[in-house]
Amino acid sequence: MFNIVLVAPEIPANTGNIGRTCVVTGSRLHLVGPLGFSLDEKSLHRAGLGYWESLDVTVYESWADFAEKNALVAGDARLHLLTKKARRTYAEASYQDGDFLVFGCESVGLPEALLAANAERCERIPMLPDVASLDNARDWGTPGERPDHAALLAQDVCGNFIDPEDYRISALNLSNAAAVVLYEALRQTGFAGM
Repeated sequence: MFNIVLVAPEIPANTGNIGRTCVVTGSRLHLVGPLGFSLDEKSLHRAGLGYWESLDVTVYESWADFAEKNALVAGDARLHLLTKKARRTYAEASYQDGDFLVFGCESVGLPEALLAANAERCERIPMLPDVASLDNARDWGTPGERPDHAALLAQDVCGNFIDPEDYRISALNLSNAAAVVLYEALRQTGFAGM
C-alpha cells in the first residue's frame, strides 16, 4: 500500500480527487496541516463522490507530527518528495510498498527546509517550460472578451498561476501530479491490471 501525503493542501477539490484515487488504488491518504479548508466542505466531498467514506485518511497537525507518528527521519528511503526543484525525475525513482509520495500545497509546493533536509529524496515530473506551455495563450480569448483575461494570461495551460520572471517551470494540477506518480509507483510494484 502506498501513502499519498499532502502537506498544507489549499484546494478541497484537489484533495477530494486524490482521495478518490487513493480509494481505487488501495492507497492511504495523509493530510498534513495546516489545511486550507475544512474537511466537511461540500467541494471536498463532491470531488470525492461516494468514495470519501471508504478512504483511509489521517490528519496531522504538522510535518513533525506526521514524521513522528510514521517513524520517519530526514532522508528516509521511503520518502519521495515531489518538487519542481529536483534533478531526478519520478520515473527514475524506485518505489516499494509502503513508500510515502509527498506533495506540497498548490501555491508554493513543499517547504524549502524540508526539501533541503531530504535533498536525495526529491523528484520532479518533467514538463515544458512556461514559454512553451503558454504558446497557445492567444486561443484563450482576447482582452475585453472575458473579464478575467488578464488573470488567464498569468496562468499556464494547466491553470496554475505563474510568474513569467520566475526561473521555475509550471506544475501540474496537484491531483494530476499525484495520479501520475502514484501510477508509476503502482506499475513498478506490479499493481493488478498494469
